[in-house]
Amino acid sequence: MEVFQLLGQGFTIALQPTNLLLALIGVSLGTVIGMLPGVGPINTIAILIPITFALNLEPTSAIIMFAGIYYGSQYGNSISSILLNVPGTASAVVTALDGYPMAQQGRAGPALAMSAISSFIGGTISIFFLIFFAPLLSRWAINFGPAEYFVLMVFAFSTLSSLTGSNVFKGIVAALFGLILSTVGIDPQGTATRFTFGRMNLLDGMDFVVVAIGLFAVSEVLQMLSETDSGKHVQTSVGRVFISLKEFTSSLWTIVRSSVSGFLIGALPGAGSTIASFVAYTTEKQIVDRDDQFGKGDIRGVAAPESSNNSASVGAFIPMLTLGVPGSGTTAVMLAALLSLGVRPGPLLIQDNPEVFWGLAASMYIGNVILIVLNLPLVGLFARILLIPRWVLMPLVATLSFVGVYAVNNNPFDVLLMAGFGFIGYFMRKLGFPLAPVILGLVLGDLMEVNLRRALTYTQGNWSILFESSITITLWVLTAISLVAPVVIKQVARRRRELHLEGE
Repeated sequence: MEVFQLLGQGFTIALQPTNLLLALIGVSLGTVIGMLPGVGPINTIAILIPITFALNLEPTSAIIMFAGIYYGSQYGNSISSILLNVPGTASAVVTALDGYPMAQQGRAGPALAMSAISSFIGGTISIFFLIFFAPLLSRWAINFGPAEYFVLMVFAFSTLSSLTGSNVFKGIVAALFGLILSTVGIDPQGTATRFTFGRMNLLDGMDFVVVAIGLFAVSEVLQMLSETDSGKHVQTSVGRVFISLKEFTSSLWTIVRSSVSGFLIGALPGAGSTIASFVAYTTEKQIVDRDDQFGKGDIRGVAAPESSNNSASVGAFIPMLTLGVPGSGTTAVMLAALLSLGVRPGPLLIQDNPEVFWGLAASMYIGNVILIVLNLPLVGLFARILLIPRWVLMPLVATLSFVGVYAVNNNPFDVLLMAGFGFIGYFMRKLGFPLAPVILGLVLGDLMEVNLRRALTYTQGNWSILFESSITITLWVLTAISLVAPVVIKQVARRRRELHLEGE
């Protein structure tokens, strides 16, 4: 009962006119900046921090607006991924796997509607967990050390078969290419430079936005131009703008499972929505994809990453608020903002500053309601972007990509690098190599290396640390299951088809 009383006080705070306005501004701004590659919630929040001081905003009001920008951007990312195949973040790459094929098939409306609905459900479920299980999950998350994180990354890679399409070998090659890209730059535990070829611009490594936009957006422009030149038909219809009851019910358990897994992964410091999206997508492919439709325009392939990344963005607040450890890059900026406003996140936050925690939790639910009320009616408008003639749309996509990449670091070298990856992505498409494993390798490679080296440093090179804790053992078991399950499922399905044919 005490929880409901405190939550009621939180709604009293969140429903104050100022906080309600800030929540509306936050989710609206988040949606817009999520659609623009290279801007992102991190840059937006960092720019707005000085404005909060100028306006003398209370810490609760400031964090309500920043949180709205954060989870609002998750939905905005899906819009550009589905319509234009321009993912602004790593988690949005997963949405594009099925969202963009749906748009090409004239089903952009259902894809966008499913994105909004699954994001709302994922956010609502995760807010429930945040309210009732924050202290418990904070104690669970703190048990993750370098060994546990490394095995978690191995588990993420074990689901790679779900992203490789029909040719597993080509998927593995693509993932290895991503891992190679992740090693470029300064050694994370030393001063040696690796694969920079004397270029100062590569000392910080390969920027994800540069690689992702090059591989997906620029290569898509090249692909579209080649198809148009060869006389192939380009899909321009948008379809209906809402999902059917059948589509919703068939995706409901996918949304629930992905929301739960997304929140748990998001609660891990440093894990974030990227890993959550990949794990949710590949898990659902193994569970529900009986006809091998994921990657070809299956609406469940949109529901899984969208519910997962929205849930993970809420889960990332767990370590930030209860441990003072940011769960993602965006929450790291918000942590700095809270500290500058005189609020110290940690185990005593709920006790010392209950208005911050409960006001934020209540505002998240209100923000999710605002998001779905704002965006569902706009689904048809967003989808009509596809009706713009290709000779106009493709230059706009290219311009958006170049401006977005340049805006990240204001560096012309990034633009050239993006163009190079655009040609690489184009030839990978032509040769049948999947692009998603490249992003998975790039994102997880650095995390895998750092955590493995830390774990071995703590034990002076003893590899047994990777098999000692109950968490690592559980993750190894899940890894083994994820490797074996697809083979078993295919064998069972093949046997059923054979029996069915014999019966006829």
